Amino acid sequence: MADNEFGYTAWGRDWVRLAEPIRQARPEPLLPRARSIARNHGVRTEIEARTVRAHLHRGGQASIAHVEVAPLTRGAVTAIARTIPDPRVLTDGMHRALLDAGHSPAPTLVSTDCSCPARTDRCVHVLAVLYAIAWQVDENPRLALELQGFFDTTADTDVPVAEARWTSLHSLDPSKFFTTAH
Repeated sequence: MADNEFGYTAWGRDWVRLAEPIRQARPEPLLPRARSIARNHGVRTEIEARTVRAHLHRGGQASIAHVEVAPLTRGAVTAIARTIPDPRVLTDGMHRALLDAGHSPAPTLVSTDCSCPARTDRCVHVLAVLYAIAWQVDENPRLALELQGFFDTTADTDVPVAEARWTSLHSLDPSKFFTTAH
């Protein structure tokens, strides 16, 4: 067992990787505060299907953050069901078996949103929610698949990914946004 307080299971580590992506080249100064908020139970989550709504209290401020997870495709659900016939109790060995079979059970975020004035996809509150979810997934790895809709899958699950609820201004290209009259 690793000595990390978040992501001590392989299933929870997938959620920690959303907050701490390996491809990130420089340190993220918000991560220590986000871990502190999650560690001190400053995140209260409500999970509804693939959406996590979180209430965060830090000092005298309160924020509401949303994290929505992309659904697993029908092919991914079939592959997971083939590799893990009984997903009621998930182990790190089962996670390894999925990776060895070429199917990563790591979640993909569809959208994040927060009521704080930062207005970024990765504010301290969203990062704290990711750590809080990692903690919950460590306690109950089945939640990792529940949040991706594994247990809600029907025959027509290959639905397109839902659009984000808002667009960050930083993601817009001004040269393509405005046109000039000739």
